[in-house]
Amino acid sequence: MNGARWLVQALVAEGVDTLFGYPGGAIMPFYDALHGVTELKHVLVRHEQGAAFAANGYARASGRVGVCVATSGPGASNLVTGIADAMLDSVPMVVITGQVATTLMGTDAFQELDVFGMTLPMVKHSFIARRVEDLPRIVGEAFRLAREGRPGPVLIDFPKDVQIADASKLPAHVPSPIDAVEAPMDASLHAALALISQAHKPVVYGGGGIALGNAMQAFRTFVDATQIPTVLTLKGLGALAAQHPLNLGMLGMHGSRAANLAVQESDLLIVVGARFDDRATGKLAEFAPNARVVHMDLDACEISKLRHADAGVRGDIATTLTKLTLPCAAHLHGRNGVARRAWRAQCQERAREFAARYDAPGETVYAPALLKRLSELAPDAVVACDVGQHQMWVAQHWRLDDPRKHLTSGALGAMGFGLPAAIGAQMQNPDARVFCVSGDGSFLMNVQELATLRRYNLPVKIVLLDNQALGMVRQWQELFFERRYSEIDLSDNPDFVAVAQAFGIEALHVERADEVEGALQALLDAKGPALLHVAIDTAANVWPLVPPNRNNAEMLDPQAETSAAATPTHPQEASHALPA
Repeated sequence: MNGARWLVQALVAEGVDTLFGYPGGAIMPFYDALHGVTELKHVLVRHEQGAAFAANGYARASGRVGVCVATSGPGASNLVTGIADAMLDSVPMVVITGQVATTLMGTDAFQELDVFGMTLPMVKHSFIARRVEDLPRIVGEAFRLAREGRPGPVLIDFPKDVQIADASKLPAHVPSPIDAVEAPMDASLHAALALISQAHKPVVYGGGGIALGNAMQAFRTFVDATQIPTVLTLKGLGALAAQHPLNLGMLGMHGSRAANLAVQESDLLIVVGARFDDRATGKLAEFAPNARVVHMDLDACEISKLRHADAGVRGDIATTLTKLTLPCAAHLHGRNGVARRAWRAQCQERAREFAARYDAPGETVYAPALLKRLSELAPDAVVACDVGQHQMWVAQHWRLDDPRKHLTSGALGAMGFGLPAAIGAQMQNPDARVFCVSGDGSFLMNVQELATLRRYNLPVKIVLLDNQALGMVRQWQELFFERRYSEIDLSDNPDFVAVAQAFGIEALHVERADEVEGALQALLDAKGPALLHVAIDTAANVWPLVPPNRNNAEMLDPQAETSAAATPTHPQEASHALPA
């Protein structure tokens, strides 16, 4: 029983059933300890970044701790982007890295890297196991910290001599208990209720904390009982079903017109597990200028961080919502009932008026219509996105009903996330229907994970939207850089169908709108992994769009039929302020 074998048994005791990794010199004793262990499924990815993103996707889809492993030096540094993504999106992960022997640390030994110091800004906590006797404390704390409170990644740096040290006297691992989440204080609940009861134009603003706090049912009950119009952040999508009559859609830079206008005109924002991210607020100084704020969050650091909270409610979100539901609903027909009903009707009318249209003219494929149709054909699916225009089209048009079925790199915006995250989601639930929606730019960043799909025969279905450009960068260069297109041309893309087939993966191509229905059905009917390559217009843009340093009412959208936006004043934007 050495340190590496003890750690393997500790992972099993923590309930870990899957880990994602890539072996190397400094982590070799750990891989030796894995040999023959049936309780742990190790997934061999083809790049360490794929391991971190796969563990990330596993954790997002399941709510459990994701685990990834790499060797020292470049193995550890290749994990960094996935660790940062987990930190910024509050994803529970334990990251295990091999390290040179403690006697060699600080000597510039082969593949030595200070991963402890390198990752300090992007983890909840870091550990270096300098003695085998430290392992019980370190492992227990690592998993407790990853799960407890606001989740996040924790690093264990594991020197090679500690891995092979005698651990026969160590006790069997017992998981550390997690402290109960604090309930909200009564005074803060009373303050919140007072503001809610006075509001004429309230809006619920829901974020990723709803899923993190396992508060989805409490959130839906609160919205149904109070009948307050609701907007959601990118990570909050699915907390209220897309078709719910009170769901106005996503707010922010690429949010719906109905959602953005409701927020800008509201007199009260009921913020549930959201953090006033700049992509959601636009110009913060002009965000919801007439609204007071009730802010519910587990993390006290988020309350009043960017926007003053008139009533800050710190504590378990599910408990907070449950305690407020009945008292708030009692005010539904109170003295402000008439005004609230008029406000709700106005918001819902806007949602109908500005609803997305899918009858795009022409023979080419219209990506939003394809994605909306795919979500209708597979309503129970998990969708993992890369980053770019396709990510926003999924957020706008996929019929989401559960935040854990929408895996997207929110705060970091990491290209290359989609395919390995989909692999992680499929591994945590082999029976789930999992899609990866990617763009031609993002897809090539971790295309090697097609080999992982094939090796484990994971039935992930990939929709690759190919506009032969870095689409989001091209759109911004079109709108805000006077069409000076710089390094966005991807017209020399490979034949993606041939690439997939070279990995042994079924693939097909579609480029006409009248081919879409048959192609989607063929994709769904494929037994194993499959790729649908979709050629789309290079000039296609994501609308609406709030220009930089503008408030959310100033949306550019040439597709809309009526304008609710102010006329832009900057010359470089004016030519693109088409009737909206």
